[in-house]
Amino acid sequence: MVSLFGKKTAGWVGVDIGSSSVKLVALSQSGHEYQIDSYAVVPLPPTAVVDGNVENVGEVSDAIERGLKICGTKLEHAVVAVPSSAVITKKLEISNTFSDMELEEQVKIEADQFIPYALDEVALDYEVIGPVPNHTTLNEILLVACRRDDVSSREDAVNATPLKCEIVDVDTFAMERLLPMLQTFAEGALVGLVDIGASTLTLNVFQSGKIIYNREQSFGGNELTNAIHQQYGLDAAEIEQHQRAGDLDAEIVDMLVMPFRQSVVQQVSRALQFFYSSGVQSQLSALYIAGGTAGISGLAELMQEDIGVPTQVTNPFVSVRVGARLNQERLKKDAPMLAKACGLALRSFDR
Repeated sequence: MVSLFGKKTAGWVGVDIGSSSVKLVALSQSGHEYQIDSYAVVPLPPTAVVDGNVENVGEVSDAIERGLKICGTKLEHAVVAVPSSAVITKKLEISNTFSDMELEEQVKIEADQFIPYALDEVALDYEVIGPVPNHTTLNEILLVACRRDDVSSREDAVNATPLKCEIVDVDTFAMERLLPMLQTFAEGALVGLVDIGASTLTLNVFQSGKIIYNREQSFGGNELTNAIHQQYGLDAAEIEQHQRAGDLDAEIVDMLVMPFRQSVVQQVSRALQFFYSSGVQSQLSALYIAGGTAGISGLAELMQEDIGVPTQVTNPFVSVRVGARLNQERLKKDAPMLAKACGLALRSFDR
């Protein structure tokens, strides 16, 4: 029999370790088509991840393991990410005459000049982008450096589960990989993606599919969660469960959620002002909002009205087949908070 769809290839699990929860996404690929086979969102204790740092590896491992049981997946490999705030990236120009081993040594020599840590404390990686324009003897090299502790804590959290951590990525690269899943953009168009997590709001701006701007600011859904907890006594896990289901009490929505929604718009507007003040000449052609906070009813519409840019809630699965075991309506509600995990899962098909 002739296969019409091509061989189905299982990917690695994308594991997004956030400050309030762990998100897992498992994808597979048939030909040029992706399918989401399973996913999970598991809350974390507030002390597990603080300021982007994994403070309690055991608690994170437990959450990942619970997520695997929810997924029911037999996959054995994972991709995680460190936050861009923990990473130093730099483009180098190095002679193309070096062999692989010589190039690695030359990259370390160059890195030692601008990384503010001892090299034995740093995890380094690099990629040859290609020839430098108008230079026949130079290659452009993208160097990525991160404190080794930031990498090893995530690896340890994953490796303590049935999964094996194969790749530690950078969250901005995961979002960059996700962008083509959303829609096709005109060449040169500026596209913004705002990830509103529990404690951090991150603005990523892309041009021609590549990240050109990244900024984090301290603001997130925890502010709403804390306000609800203080006034109504609900604990954080219960609040998150109600928010995911969209069934918070009408009084809470009117008294707290609606004013918070306006605060989110103000914070995104502030982040965009910093971007425009960096010297860019063009306006965004589209803005996407992701993260748990993005699911607040009417947020995208209010943001579009205030900022003047077409705004959509991020759904990375809009052009992806959905596995038969998954509830499509539930997946649509959870999709904004799964954006980064999906971008990480896509990394497995690049190998």
